[in-house]
Amino acid sequence: MEQTYQTLIGQLLDAAKSAGASGADAMLARGQSTSVSIRHGKVESAERSEDFDIGLRVFVGQQTASISTSQLDADNIKDLAARAVAMAKLAPEDPYVTLASADQLAQQIPMLDIYDPAQPDADSLRQRASEVEAAAFSVDGITNSDGGNAGYGVVDVLIATSNGFSAGYQRSSHGVSAVVIAEKDGQMERDYDYSSAVFETDLDAADAVGKNAAKRTLERLGASKAKTGKFPVIYDRRVAASLVSTLAGAVNGASVARGTSFLKDQLGKKIAADGLNFIDDPLRPRGMASRPFDAEGCPVQTRKMVEDGVLQGWFLDLSSAAKLGLAGTGNAKRSLGSAPSPGSSNFYLENGTIGRDDLIADIDEGFLVTELMGSSVDMITGDYSRGAGGFWISKGKIAQPISEATIAGNLKDMLMNITRANDIDMRDSTAAPSLRIDGMTVAGS
Repeated sequence: MEQTYQTLIGQLLDAAKSAGASGADAMLARGQSTSVSIRHGKVESAERSEDFDIGLRVFVGQQTASISTSQLDADNIKDLAARAVAMAKLAPEDPYVTLASADQLAQQIPMLDIYDPAQPDADSLRQRASEVEAAAFSVDGITNSDGGNAGYGVVDVLIATSNGFSAGYQRSSHGVSAVVIAEKDGQMERDYDYSSAVFETDLDAADAVGKNAAKRTLERLGASKAKTGKFPVIYDRRVAASLVSTLAGAVNGASVARGTSFLKDQLGKKIAADGLNFIDDPLRPRGMASRPFDAEGCPVQTRKMVEDGVLQGWFLDLSSAAKLGLAGTGNAKRSLGSAPSPGSSNFYLENGTIGRDDLIADIDEGFLVTELMGSSVDMITGDYSRGAGGFWISKGKIAQPISEATIAGNLKDMLMNITRANDIDMRDSTAAPSLRIDGMTVAGS
């Protein structure tokens, strides 16, 4: 991060103290991104964006307020700080709000492999987007395209506090995707494929992404309704991560403190099947959500949130930790205009040992889910219902495509009945292998 920005943040924090704040912290984010979209071989859009924003949080005793701006310079620093302090003085007291103390702040900043110096130019991205769409069109049966896309971005983050912490990091991202359309007997279907990674060299080849998007689209043609009843459900890895994300919400300390999580009384108890480990790893090399410290300047660590099916802890920032009478866990995240809140980083369900086909092999009738739509998940009770599409399983084989189905269950039961495949993609920030859950309700025809 340029010295200029470190100086500006330092001046902003000093101005907050001069305006009457008892403490303050700030986060600066500077992002740059380029993307190119191709449709029918022609450039449909080419976009370049550069963003610069800063968020300031001030404390006046136990009162606090947050403010953000994209116009930080020496002329408006004092005005911004004064407005934030004035807002804080009008806010109600919060006995749990706190600024990280010196002994809670990260003392050593790990060097993470999360920045790729390779920066593709617009022409390189155009070629990649053209290649992914052309590969999809090369497959017989693809009749239309919603476009091929390639993009690159980098974000610089700097966090500083009024009690001396100041550190930053830089993270990159690359991506390529295609959405294509096929038609049969008047029925149109669309599907997609994508690849995203921190490093360009970790991307799947554009040709492979395009052909896989075409294959997925063609497989959806001729879809029918699912049967209604209780069946084994296979979550393809592309949608299995949604269950990991739901669990992340259930072990979020803010939800637990409010009493709005179905797991609020389950700490130290068995909540998932034997052998299941749910891991949060902010230090993963080349991880999409890796970070060397959290949004309050506290150190981060790899944690087994669920170990061998037993719930080990919560995602906590300093405020939610105080509400629960616990120590913070370095899981604070924040948007620039709001206070920190707890959340996950690279959160995943550990890989299994068998292939997806092995999950399917002994199923007489079941449902392979490759798409989820909408959401009706009651985080207080665990009741779960999602719209779904995919393929019917018959006698251990994938049979006809299915559309407009609903799958339902309760997350407490679902977590206890998970069987894992071995096909996880660790490039995703929230990840899981394909999963089998027996006894779910499927509603279709």
